[in-house]
Amino acid sequence: MEKRRVPIQNMILIKTATEEDIGREKYEKEIAEPVRDFLQRNDPEGKRFLCLLLLHGVPLRVAPPRLGVLDEMRIQKLRAQLSSLKEKAARERPGEAKGLKDDIARIENEISRVSKVRQGASVDSEIALVMENSYSLEGWLPNRYFVGFRGKSVPGMPQKALAVCRLDGPTEATVYRIIDDSLFAEAHGLAGKAYFDARWPEKGGKDLSPYQIYDRALHDTARMVEKSGRMSVVLDEREALFEPGQAPDAALYCGWYSLGKYIDAFTWVRGAVGFHVASSECTTLKPGPSTVWCKKMLEKGVAATLGPVAEPYLQSFPQPEVFFGCLLDGNTLVECYMLSNPFWSWQMVLIGDPLYRPFRPFLEKRE
Repeated sequence: MEKRRVPIQNMILIKTATEEDIGREKYEKEIAEPVRDFLQRNDPEGKRFLCLLLLHGVPLRVAPPRLGVLDEMRIQKLRAQLSSLKEKAARERPGEAKGLKDDIARIENEISRVSKVRQGASVDSEIALVMENSYSLEGWLPNRYFVGFRGKSVPGMPQKALAVCRLDGPTEATVYRIIDDSLFAEAHGLAGKAYFDARWPEKGGKDLSPYQIYDRALHDTARMVEKSGRMSVVLDEREALFEPGQAPDAALYCGWYSLGKYIDAFTWVRGAVGFHVASSECTTLKPGPSTVWCKKMLEKGVAATLGPVAEPYLQSFPQPEVFFGCLLDGNTLVECYMLSNPFWSWQMVLIGDPLYRPFRPFLEKRE
């Protein structure tokens, strides 16, 4: 607050556990209610506060609601039906069990719905909707700021979403370093190389799988950064990731796929920004043996990253060409996230100084 000249009146104090997981009821009472009360008292028209910044120690993940007795009984019955169908399908000849497979998929979806597993979310993504009157907890909700939804009629889109970011990491010292490195890069410029780790050579055409579409987005992002002239770009289009020692002076990074296993290929410059696309890369930020990418990247020196606290599905990751293109245009970290993040009430977390503008010195010189 001192570094960014944020007035003390903007601080919201909450009292909650410091574990990374919090139950839905406790989240509502200990986090959502005090935040909502503060905003209603101090910004009733919703024009003063545009961003919530969560600090080191705030829980990371909201658990799904607790199940009732009837739900538990329903799940047991469904699981018995599922087991019977799978045994029957195993006895069928190949190609003759399509109807059974459809029934299996239907029951699996029903188990997921009744067990409310899709009602969990990151605290960050949930608190973004703290001023919404009511909304469904099942699955994700569209972010009206996402560029991919512009000009489209999207059902269930919340209208009162706040930007959310988090200053966090394995230790408090990590948080202070993030702040100092962000300010350093703003003052001196973000210098280094941009690394993009695609899995395959670029494939043309329109008939692409979702994985191929995202992979092509990495190719597009690499070309965009190279065309900007801000820094040299290294694009790896092999299925294997960058190997240890292959990515020195890393300033920007996006790549995939090494699930929960950080590859120590990088030396990060001060102010580095990057994220890794995999399903569990922000499941913990606590010190310890975990090698998930968000935690390890912060330990190794990045100033800003993002990732999911649980399985998010590929379509939930920010669009890399939007995120990095927005940074190149001189926008703040949280603005770039807001424009590139498709969903709220889901699994993603943004970590860094929300006001960080890594390319601010370049733009000021150009002006």
